[in-house]
Amino acid sequence: MKLSVIILNYNVRYFLEQCILSVEKAIENLDAEIIVIDNDSKDGSCEMVKNRFPNAILIENKENVGFSKANNQAVAVAKGEYICILNPDTAVCEDTFQQSIKYSESIENIGALGVYLMDGTGNFLPESKRNLPTPKVSLMKLTGFTQKYYSNKILETSSGEVEVLVGAFMLLKRSIYNEVRGFDEDYFMYGEDIDLSYKITQAGYKNHYKGSTTVLHYKGESTKKDALYFERFYGAMQIFYRKHFNKNLLLEGSVSAGVALAKKARKFSPETKTKLAAKLERNYFFTENIELLEKLSANTTTVFQMVSKNMHEQIILKNSLLVFDAEYISYKEIFKLMKQLKGNSNLFRIRPAGCNFIIGSDRSDEKGGVLVF
Repeated sequence: MKLSVIILNYNVRYFLEQCILSVEKAIENLDAEIIVIDNDSKDGSCEMVKNRFPNAILIENKENVGFSKANNQAVAVAKGEYICILNPDTAVCEDTFQQSIKYSESIENIGALGVYLMDGTGNFLPESKRNLPTPKVSLMKLTGFTQKYYSNKILETSSGEVEVLVGAFMLLKRSIYNEVRGFDEDYFMYGEDIDLSYKITQAGYKNHYKGSTTVLHYKGESTKKDALYFERFYGAMQIFYRKHFNKNLLLEGSVSAGVALAKKARKFSPETKTKLAAKLERNYFFTENIELLEKLSANTTTVFQMVSKNMHEQIILKNSLLVFDAEYISYKEIFKLMKQLKGNSNLFRIRPAGCNFIIGSDRSDEKGGVLVF
């Protein structure tokens, strides 16, 4: 078998459904399997997988065992030469896996591969490619200076070697994953993907980023810098340094002091006001299904105008809600349109094939929302 796609789920039933639908389309011409591992969700996720995707392998944990342990469980039963660690709040293009495997097979001594991650607003997520978070870089990130945390030596749409990838999408050979012993289960939150990326490079492989392949990731790296965030981020970095760097009490004291200063600065800084959403002037539905259009309009008490794939070339789309019917337009085309039409106060939603809901996100630090109709 060529590929095992591993999706760890926790209470995101609708996002998971779209994710699996997009993955199924993307593996049509591959010898591949889908493994869903669920960390004790209470939202009907497992029932949905059993009913709608009977060919997917489903592992049901009876407790939330965390990110690392769950993914390691799934890899243990995977049969693919390659594995792809994939978040449930993602959607992939129809050629994502074919292009990613093709690229990986063209690069000598490649470790893990990451791709261009785009949020629900059509914007690039910088965590797609990162530098190794040395103590100094991590301290700067905690205090708001992120320039050196992300890898800027490679353009967003280019490809090349990077140090650290994000766990929302990581493709690598199963043999390499097992060689470095997978995700470290000592991490609670944050750091698992950093640790795995570093272990891969320490084993002599090179991680790469491929900017010509886009994956939609609704929940970007959270910008909510509350006390819990600082504690978890610092805790993860502390584990990372103790495992991979020489213990340095002065260094630990400096990072600890930096966390305290960042938390204090956050406490006394003025509250950031939520940006008001632009007033929508139009609602467009990219579909050819009139019945679906009428049903969506009736259930949302919103008037939608049906438009074709190429309509955006004839009219100016701004201050609009744009809904894409994935049965009419491919995910690759949807992502292209989102990139083209971002920045004009447009909002984006997707209706996955055969589904009675639309899904989307208007901020990179929120997981988004679902409207069932």
